[in-house]
Amino acid sequence: MKAVFLAATIASFALLAAPQTTKEIKKIPVTPTRADSGMQMYKTYCASCHGLDGKGHGPAAEALKVAPANLTALRRSNDGKFPSAKLSHILEGADVTAHGSSEMPVWGPIFRSLESSTALTKLRIANVIKYLESMQE
Repeated sequence: MKAVFLAATIASFALLAAPQTTKEIKKIPVTPTRADSGMQMYKTYCASCHGLDGKGHGPAAEALKVAPANLTALRRSNDGKFPSAKLSHILEGADVTAHGSSEMPVWGPIFRSLESSTALTKLRIANVIKYLESMQE
């Protein structure tokens, strides 16, 4: 359950009202999305930090200690190859430090908390990765 609130912490920053002098991230429960829509999951779970365009300038980015990655440059920063396996490893939570900071929610445990099926969790991760691949510059 802690993982659900950790993810919601990051994903909910965009819901904060007026700008404040000290940025804070509000904790809310994770909103379930369709497992078959990488775009919908990206917008719900990733865009608050990485931005709708994936360049790392989402509304929650200012409150983070480590700037979110530019997700549109993943292929370019990996010698022209899209790092699907590496992303899957990160999203599943196998290597929390792979994304530079433990501030980013590890989505595997969060997705598992939404589903009763391991296959649906894997489908979610695969569809988010497929959407990220479609965003490459």
